[in-house]
This record gives sequence, structure tokens and C-alpha cells, in this order.
Amino acid sequence: MVLLDSCIRRNDGYSFGMMNKGFTERQFFLFMAVVCLLLLGFGYFLQFVRGLDPCPLCILQRVAYLGVGAVCLAGFIHGSASRIYSALALLCALAGAAVAARQVWLQHLPPDLVPECGPGLDFIMQAFPLLDALKLIFTGSGECAETVWTFLSLSIAEWSLFWFAAFSVLLLYHSLNVIPAQE
Repeated sequence: MVLLDSCIRRNDGYSFGMMNKGFTERQFFLFMAVVCLLLLGFGYFLQFVRGLDPCPLCILQRVAYLGVGAVCLAGFIHGSASRIYSALALLCALAGAAVAARQVWLQHLPPDLVPECGPGLDFIMQAFPLLDALKLIFTGSGECAETVWTFLSLSIAEWSLFWFAAFSVLLLYHSLNVIPAQE
């Protein structure tokens, strides 16, 4: 446990320890941004190469991945105010986890309790005011309850929940253990 909490002085002024190999703040944020980019890329691969159209909840999860990645990229570029960037990325990750958890819940409903398929996200966003559209999206539809792809017996939504939980843990750990370097 001491290895996880040890901080190593770096040239950029901040670092945090992880398994006795120090990562600078910038390296941490770059790592998080690259992982988000890879996950988004895999989602687009499934959509455009494998032909799996995303449901409204999947699209909201993509927005959350984009939020985490963009905030982490900004943290990488800026190189300071690490706790602020960690907190903002954590909010995006928690929002993504909530959406993914909702979709996992829908996927595990008995078939007779699954909501009927609704209109697409484009129609919902154009036809309804924002708050009504969000309520309708989060209610979910039959297409959000379908499991169309699995890996190691986990659906896309379950993998997404795993990644958002991992991001949340890393970002929370990071924001609580950032120690400014002593001059």
C-alpha cells in the first residue's frame, strides 16, 4: 500500500506513485485520453465495420467517453490544475457509468418487462424539448435492452460499465493523491 501512496518528484512539478513506477500528471492524463480514444474507436468499428447501430443510451455513453477523453486531454495539454481536471473527468465518468448501469439493467429485465422500441435519437432530439428528450432517452427502449455483441460473456453495456467504473476509481485515486512538489 505504501507503494501506491508514494509520490515521486518530477520535473513538471507533480506526480503520483503507482506500483513503484511514478507517472507524471501529464502521462496519467494522456493515458486516460488514449484509452477513451481507443474505446470510442472500437465503438465506431462495431458500428461501421460490423454494422451494429448504437441505441440512444450507447450514444450517451459515447458522449461520456468523449467528455472524459476531452477533459483528460485538456489536463495533459495544460499540465496544471490537476485536481480540477480529475474532478471534471470523474463527473463525466460517473455520468457514463450511470447510463451504462441503466442499459445493463434494461438488458437483464425479463422479456415481458422490456419497454417497446421507441423512435431514434435524432427524432427524439428534434421533436421534444431537451428535458423531455432526456427523460425519454433514459427511460430506454427495446433496442437498448438488446444484447447484440458479447466478449467474455459481457455485453457492450457491461464492458462500458466496467470501463467507466475503472476510470472513476483511477480518477478518484488520482484526485485524492495529487501532491504538489516541494520547491
